[in-house]
Amino acid sequence: MDLVTQIIAYETGELDYEGTLNLFSKLIKSGQAWSLQGHYGRTAKQIIELNLISKDGKITQHGLDSIENVKQDQMLLQEK
Repeated sequence: MDLVTQIIAYETGELDYEGTLNLFSKLIKSGQAWSLQGHYGRTAKQIIELNLISKDGKITQHGLDSIENVKQDQMLLQEK
């Protein structure tokens, strides 16, 4: 999925948690998180502060763990 398609999916609420972290990883790596509308920069800053993505845009181990936790939670919800 290209960046524009990812942004549209994010803005329309169609990106899942993993997709959102991947999008912000790309935006931080490229520097675009800081040049798009303010929401993107503020969200990128929060994601970095939560240690989900590093300042250079790499998804951290904590971020990878959180993706797995969300997937497990979704599976449990589907079983009910």
